[in-house]
Amino acid sequence: MTHVDSTANRSLIARLFSEWKTLFILGGPIAVAQLAQMANGVIDTIMSGHYSARDLAGVGIGNSLWVPLFLLFSGTLAALQPIVSGYRGAAEYPKIMPSIWQGIYIAMAASAIMILLLTNVHPVLELLKLDAETARIAQGYLSAFAWGVPPILFTLTMRGLTDGLGHTRVIMVFSVLNTLINLPLNYILIYGKFGLPELGGVGCGWATAIANWGAAIALMIYLNRSKTYSRFHLLSEWVKPRWQDIRYILQLGIPIGFTMFIEVSMFSIIALFLAPLGPEVVAGHQIVLNITSLTFMIPLSLGMALTLRVSYLVGADAMAKARLVARSSLLLAFGLSCISAPMLYFGRDMIAALYTSDATVQGIAIHLLMFAAIFQVADVIQVSAINALRGYRDTRIPMLIMLVSFWGICLPLGYVLTFTDLLGYKAGAAGFWIALIVGLTCASILLTYRLFRFRLPVHSHAATGQV
Repeated sequence: MTHVDSTANRSLIARLFSEWKTLFILGGPIAVAQLAQMANGVIDTIMSGHYSARDLAGVGIGNSLWVPLFLLFSGTLAALQPIVSGYRGAAEYPKIMPSIWQGIYIAMAASAIMILLLTNVHPVLELLKLDAETARIAQGYLSAFAWGVPPILFTLTMRGLTDGLGHTRVIMVFSVLNTLINLPLNYILIYGKFGLPELGGVGCGWATAIANWGAAIALMIYLNRSKTYSRFHLLSEWVKPRWQDIRYILQLGIPIGFTMFIEVSMFSIIALFLAPLGPEVVAGHQIVLNITSLTFMIPLSLGMALTLRVSYLVGADAMAKARLVARSSLLLAFGLSCISAPMLYFGRDMIAALYTSDATVQGIAIHLLMFAAIFQVADVIQVSAINALRGYRDTRIPMLIMLVSFWGICLPLGYVLTFTDLLGYKAGAAGFWIALIVGLTCASILLTYRLFRFRLPVHSHAATGQV
């Protein structure tokens, strides 16, 4: 190797580590915010699980119904982050607040739809053939949770502003505040403390709704009074709904939302398919889903930071640096999987015991956690690749890749493995988790290929929103 080659390699490594440092600076607060949001689900699961297995099953079924729907809308609003970041990279600041206002209008419509659906899930619960008590808990939990939808969607819209400007610590602070409100309220409402009625799993829904409102109001007060956001004042820069701008956000955001819906709905659909096998199986699945979702927050947060960084560099017309960041992120993702996979595999007994004292539920969770550990590598790689592509405003083809990998391969394969012996092996509940490994592997391969083959169109103006 020549001296010139050695110098070039050192320069490349230095740039690589510099960009990874930037990703961690952006992604660290995002990770804390995501973990705080996930902590609410963990708190619900643990507290309802220790109250009773039936309450845990009811809350688990409720989660399986609201989470995919919520992610469909929150993913759509996530388009605001690369849009704002692109405007910042291109120094087109006057375009930022009009885009945020269009996001608010989308959030208002989404809130109305979610409330309507979540408060009328009786037909779905009847189709699942749940026992009456589990169905009552699930419906009560969803009806309470629904009233906390408007503030959380508003918060996500404001996240487009704060994260897009590179201020990822703002949402981190208010996400932690949300969790700090939710934790004591959960205990009070589940167990009926301070003279309040004992609501069981239903209390989790009311606690979450109240916490969402408290954090959203606090965030609004901060943004209104902060000097940092004085040039992005929400009320003074009000604009009317503009269909052209709303359509652009939806064109970019709906594929993101649908992609998130596709992936997470697989876990939720699995829970619904497993419901006839009994509340213990559903509870065990819910525990594994909770802990894998928790470990997933770190690569997901770095992926979200990757979207912000790539979209900023594209807006600033630094295409070579954007390509370096996007591709090198896959190596970083692999390193993260080498931490999470052993943690899940070797710590599965302790994890199951933390969530529930029911021996049957523990045994099911321990078994399923082995499969959850296996798919960690493919899972973190696919989330890095797809978030890099979002930074390039490439959302439609990745959506189709996820659709084929999960609904075209994973779901039918999982059903066959779980309920039949057509492949020579009836795996029971583990069948769906084996299918998830196959689906995630397919998605990671196809998304990685797409990332390395993708080229931004010559006439694309990613920073200005014109395509």
